[in-house]
Amino acid sequence: MGVQTWTFIIVGLTFALYIGIAIWARAGSTKEFYVAGGGVPPIANGMATAADWMSAASFISMAGIISFIGYDGSVYLMGWTGGYVLLALLLAPYLRKFGKFTVPDFIGDRYYSNIARTVAVACAIIVSFTYVAGQMRGVGVVFSRFLEVDINIGVFIGMCIVFFYAVLGGMKGITYTQVAQYCVLIFAYMVPAIFISLAMTGNVIPQLGFGGTVTDGTFLLDKIDQLHTELGFAEYTSGTKSMIDVFAITFALMVGTAGLPHVIVRFFTVPKVRDARKSAGWALIFIAILYTTAPAIAVFARTNMINTISNKEYTEMPSWVTNWEKTGLLKWEDKNGDGVVQYYNDKNEAYVSSVAAQNGWKGNELTTIDKDIMVLANPEIANLPAWVIALVAAGGLAAALSTAAGLLLVISTAISRDLIKMQLKPDISEKGELLSARIGAVFAVLVAGYFGINPPDFVAATVALAFGLAAASFFPAIILGVFDKRMNREGAVAGMLVGILLMLFYMMKYKLQMFGGGTAEDWWFGISPEGFGTVAMIVNLVVSLVVSRMTAPPPKEVQDIVESIRIPRGAGAAHDH
Repeated sequence: MGVQTWTFIIVGLTFALYIGIAIWARAGSTKEFYVAGGGVPPIANGMATAADWMSAASFISMAGIISFIGYDGSVYLMGWTGGYVLLALLLAPYLRKFGKFTVPDFIGDRYYSNIARTVAVACAIIVSFTYVAGQMRGVGVVFSRFLEVDINIGVFIGMCIVFFYAVLGGMKGITYTQVAQYCVLIFAYMVPAIFISLAMTGNVIPQLGFGGTVTDGTFLLDKIDQLHTELGFAEYTSGTKSMIDVFAITFALMVGTAGLPHVIVRFFTVPKVRDARKSAGWALIFIAILYTTAPAIAVFARTNMINTISNKEYTEMPSWVTNWEKTGLLKWEDKNGDGVVQYYNDKNEAYVSSVAAQNGWKGNELTTIDKDIMVLANPEIANLPAWVIALVAAGGLAAALSTAAGLLLVISTAISRDLIKMQLKPDISEKGELLSARIGAVFAVLVAGYFGINPPDFVAATVALAFGLAAASFFPAIILGVFDKRMNREGAVAGMLVGILLMLFYMMKYKLQMFGGGTAEDWWFGISPEGFGTVAMIVNLVVSLVVSRMTAPPPKEVQDIVESIRIPRGAGAAHDH
């Protein structure tokens, strides 16, 4: 059977499983819709958290970035992994004990203000829509190749699937669907990694193969460095980013994690505080399996890609290039009519004059290769069986859809609970609230589809911007809300507004070329938009502290609550104050 047939079979079976779980676990109450009834076992919640956390950026795009930019791509690994540890150990238990399962709800109560709650709702929606744009883009990339449809049609198909189980099942349906999606995505990620590691290095464990030797006895990383320098690129294992930008991106990803609403709510789907800690530990183990494998997959894919398109023994175009060319995500132009790709760094003048010209090459013929295709194309490049290629497609979809569903639920909850129930219509019935949550989810799906068709960047960069927005808006309000009794509503509101607006301005200026635009040479302090969340977060922190000290302290009962949530007691079920 061909790749497309296998794709229909495997993706069809996984979709049937997700939809079946959504029907079985459909929400019948607002508690089931928002927090799955609060009765999910820790290990299952750990799997669901891992699936929620490891989005299309982790599955599809992270290894793709590392594959292309090498050492510099490690900022995504360090930032996202460190961020989850920060969230799990520093914030999650306190937020769980406070008893509020949405960030706007926590901020509204902690800062005794509906204005603070409304600002937090707006920030949650902005962060979630930016994040979900990357997921819908990832879905479109998968469908465009494996169903051989236009990338925009792929986004529409993904919208329909997410619409079904997010709107019907709520958090209960999403949680158990995400358990299944984790199993699918991790199996799909590891199978080709194991196959390729065994073929290239003789080691069945990809993490060890990454540091091993290839068939000619050369260390794999030395081999990729050699291939890079032969083609005029910088050494794969050397970095080109400035130290301040590396620090800023890593830190923005870390503290942005701690402000992500769709991950925080996961710690409320278990019965007790101690179960929240257990599920955080399980999630870290499940996440580590993929994150420690990503650098190996990146190197395997990059090495095989260069060998198949820059090998003089090949007399015709590799089939994987032709397949991906149909999607528009890979483009090449045969400038000298020899039927094969000349791939080299045409910005390296010394290389062009010394090597390219002597070979009669007319220019770098690989004109476009989207970073987001590398993980999906990896099995094809390595000539793995068709069922493995289809399995990776199913894994990519599982990663994208699991996170998209969690984000859409955050948006619908922000609208139905934090806006309508808590402010506009406090006497709304449970049935009415559930209906408004589902209508909010429909609205969120439609907007997410639009952003999936018109994303600001490739998947991981778009997701990094969402983390920057979360860092700029939520992190100071949450961390000071837990650890600073003197922090008041005026400080929190001022800080969130300044932080989110500053980050949005920087994004629009340098990503969307608004407000006069600019290039990398114009970046403030040499920091890229992906790392600017660190700067905006520091500004937020300073504004919050200064304003809070210049205004009246919070009421004593609020200060008592802040004091009580840090006392290491109350491992039982959380309660509202």
